[in-house]
Amino acid sequence: MTMRTRRKDRHSWRKLESALVSGLTFCSAIIVIAPLALVFFHVVKSGIGAVNLDFFTKLPKPVGTPGGGMANAIVGTLELLALASVIGIPVGVLGGVYLAEYGTARVNWVLRFIADVLNGVPSIIWGVVVYGLVVLRFKSFSAYAGGLALGLIMVPLILRTTEEVILLVPASYREAALALGIARWKTIAHIVVKTASRGIITGILLALARVGGETAPLLFTAFGNRFWNHDLREPIAALPLQIFTYAISPYDDWHRQAWAGALILVTGVFCVNVLVRIFTRVRAMPV
Repeated sequence: MTMRTRRKDRHSWRKLESALVSGLTFCSAIIVIAPLALVFFHVVKSGIGAVNLDFFTKLPKPVGTPGGGMANAIVGTLELLALASVIGIPVGVLGGVYLAEYGTARVNWVLRFIADVLNGVPSIIWGVVVYGLVVLRFKSFSAYAGGLALGLIMVPLILRTTEEVILLVPASYREAALALGIARWKTIAHIVVKTASRGIITGILLALARVGGETAPLLFTAFGNRFWNHDLREPIAALPLQIFTYAISPYDDWHRQAWAGALILVTGVFCVNVLVRIFTRVRAMPV
């Protein structure tokens, strides 16, 4: 066998190997995407028929009565996310700034470890903790308790994301500002954080998408409400709670509305993830 023939055989074998690996990775990608596509297809198929104007504008009907909507649950979800943001965003962002810019190596290691552990804590545990600290103490389920539970879930997520993004800001930015006599806190606030703002916003949006579909902690805190909430110290409706209640009911109309609520919730999470992609596509930070 000549040298030229051996080279040709090796080239053919490499092409075959490349084709096999490409086919394997393509099949793996299909296997990953297929469950998501099936879930989304089933949710759309089961819920699109119940999505109408009444669904967005009317309250739930009494038990066994067809019709009605989830207007109070949609508004309640937005209120809970707003309350969670008031708690989770400032604490998470400031904590991430502290880890990236201040603190000692040992303290930062401990805080990172705690944040990573908290990220893995089941959400129902947060609900039980807030139930014991807030609901039992004040003897009432409330929107405040639900927002607190969701906010606590958001804190470690935002904290770790903020830290990682700030660490990507080149040290030369800090050095140049300090060399000009700018105070350290002004350097961090106006240069470092501003440069990392896109990444921080991305982390916040991801945290909101994560807690937006949580049900377990709200069962122990917000509890749910069939009517409009006029006082944040009272129980409040939320889409995940309403979906849970309707899904375990024996009424077909409620089952359809549960699927419609799931469709709205999935669509909301999808839109948030689209926003994340938009923010991450064009980076403010140099690489």
